[in-house]
Amino acid sequence: MSTEQRVSWSDSFSEAQTAIQTLSTIISSVPPHVSSSDSPALALLNDPELASQISNHLRQPDSGAGDNQLCRWLYDTFHTSKLDLQLVVLRFLPIVAGVYLSRIALRKPLAGFEAVLLAIYAHETASRDGKPITVNISDLSHPSVYHESRQPYRSTSTEPKQVVISPGLEPQGTIRSTKRARIIGVALELYHSKIVEMPAQSKLDFCEFCIVWAGQDGELYKDFPNDDKTEDDQKGKESEMKKEGRILLPWEILQPMLRILGHCLMGINKNKEKNKEVHEAACRACRSLYARAMHDINPKAILAVGSLLKLIKIQKASIDHTELPVTKVIHL
Repeated sequence: MSTEQRVSWSDSFSEAQTAIQTLSTIISSVPPHVSSSDSPALALLNDPELASQISNHLRQPDSGAGDNQLCRWLYDTFHTSKLDLQLVVLRFLPIVAGVYLSRIALRKPLAGFEAVLLAIYAHETASRDGKPITVNISDLSHPSVYHESRQPYRSTSTEPKQVVISPGLEPQGTIRSTKRARIIGVALELYHSKIVEMPAQSKLDFCEFCIVWAGQDGELYKDFPNDDKTEDDQKGKESEMKKEGRILLPWEILQPMLRILGHCLMGINKNKEKNKEVHEAACRACRSLYARAMHDINPKAILAVGSLLKLIKIQKASIDHTELPVTKVIHL
């Protein structure tokens, strides 16, 4: 290990220990094995007992105010600029964003939650230099080794098409109602980029709030597509809408939500018991969001969430479409 690496590790260890000491003055008790761990930041991230205590504090009726000590701790911890400690804050982002958005309509003071969300947004604005995130998509009008173009090629451009998946960012000092969806959406984009590091319980928390935000009973789409359901069944299910916690779901928030759900459906090892819970929770979340999209008559959301539901159905069928079909018929 080089001298620079040793100094960096020492700084990270010291700041993690300081964070644990500060946290011990806020919550009832920090488990001893967290304080004595050789990797205190990793212990902060993954310890289930500690996570449960922090989650309970964040869900309390008076949480999120400007003088809330736990929100202050999350804010200060994220500003250490140490990646391992920033992951600890991102681990609780589903609860921070979930409780915050669910309480907007109550008009309670939520400056503590807003400070945490703005810190994450400012970090992303600086790291991206305000520039949009784009991907290149090949133009199918160009013939390739995989296909021939049916239409005559008219364009002289040989460059791939560039698609913006996250627009450019502008600095924000406060969370205004017109910018709220964008700020939270950017925070969720950062969460998605680090989702492999997130514990399963954090993903379960996210799926839980997806259902709350949708405010819709999605069990109607358990066997998607549901051509065999009667009209009476549909009306009965649609009447069981969940009003509490229901929020507006603009594309700025919905797009990163679906990316995270996509990981929970296809990016985890379902042989582990906890990951099975995550997969089932993501299925329920997708059904609720699809019911919401159908209720709102939102074509973009219907197409996107419907695609996830189709993937769920393919997974249940356990069909490997890459396998060659086996038949007793010989074609000459």
